[in-house]
Amino acid sequence: MKWQSVWVGVLLLVGCDNNEVGDISLGAFTTQDIKLDALVDPIVTGVTCHVASIEADLSLSDPSDSSIACRQTGEITTAMLAAIDTSKSGEVVFKKSKSIFFKSMKIRRIYDHQSQTLMYVSYSTKETSGSFKHSLSTVPLWGTSAYQTYIKPKV
Repeated sequence: MKWQSVWVGVLLLVGCDNNEVGDISLGAFTTQDIKLDALVDPIVTGVTCHVASIEADLSLSDPSDSSIACRQTGEITTAMLAAIDTSKSGEVVFKKSKSIFFKSMKIRRIYDHQSQTLMYVSYSTKETSGSFKHSLSTVPLWGTSAYQTYIKPKV
């Protein structure tokens, strides 16, 4: 009996999303909701991204649509920029499963050297209706201590 309580507790924790800041029902006759998550960049901790995506409770696959808005919410330093991947493909900073069929939503950070701007692209890894769904948000470094610091592009 003691182990059953432990497993129930573990399952509840796995089901919780500590990044969720909003949940909007799409109506009484649907099992789909809009989930709003706040995600802090793990390296550039002065950036917070808010992502809106559809989740369907009784479906094997959530829709691929998502929206992203990222803003500077704290200090962005030269040391943070020196630690990121500055290649043209950037790096995945967040990943969320959207299906048991290998579909996921990813958020990738890419640094635009010329405009000194961080770009965050939210995208689905599975084609839906002839398209890969994606959304873009940018965070300019203007006004931060990292602005005008030369970060060598990685090839």
